[in-house]
Amino acid sequence: MRLFGSTRPANPASPASPGRVAAPPAGAVCLQCGMLATPDVSFCRRCGLPIGSAPRSDATLPSCPVCYETVGDDGRLPSFVAIRGRVDLVAHMAEHDQFPVGDDEYLESLRAGDLIKIERWQAPFDLVRRYLVTGAIDGGRRRTYLHSSIVTAMSQLKRWGPDADPFGDQAEWREARAAVTRLLERYQRGVSPRV
Repeated sequence: MRLFGSTRPANPASPASPGRVAAPPAGAVCLQCGMLATPDVSFCRRCGLPIGSAPRSDATLPSCPVCYETVGDDGRLPSFVAIRGRVDLVAHMAEHDQFPVGDDEYLESLRAGDLIKIERWQAPFDLVRRYLVTGAIDGGRRRTYLHSSIVTAMSQLKRWGPDADPFGDQAEWREARAAVTRLLERYQRGVSPRV
C-alpha cells in the first residue's frame, strides 16, 4: 500500500511526455478561474460553475502567469495561432512553450533568491520580469513599489525612452537605465512572432 498517489501502475502508453504540457480537451477548463477539470467532474470545485460555461459578470478573472494577460469576459484569450481563435487559459499557457515572451532561462540565471542582480544593482525579480514582459512598473494590484536605482530606471525608461537626457539626471540613474536597456534587449531576443 502506498501512502501518496495511486497504487495502480502508470499507463506506459500515456500520450503526454513529462516535459511537455498537453493541451486540455475542449471544455475541460473552468473559464472563470482557469482550473483544469478532470474528465469525471462537471462543476468547478473552486467556483461552483459548470465546466466550460461563461464566467459571472462580477467575477475577478484570472491572468496568465507567463505574460500577465487577463482573460476576456468570455474567459478566453486570443490564441498565438490565428486559426485556433480564442482559447482557454490552460491552452494559452501551453502555447507559451512554442511562443515564449522572452528568454526566461537567461533571466533565471540572474536571479538571487527573490531578487534579480542586474550588473551592480538588485531589484525584486517579479517586478523586473513584469516590466520586461509588459512595460508596466506597478507590478499589479496591492503590491508595494520599491524605490531603487533599477525601479527608478524602469520608470524613466517608460516615461522618456532609452535615449532621454532629463534635466537633473544623475550618473547612477543613467547607468541603471543603460543596464535595464541592455537586459531588455537581451531578454527580448528570440521571441517568436504570432502566426
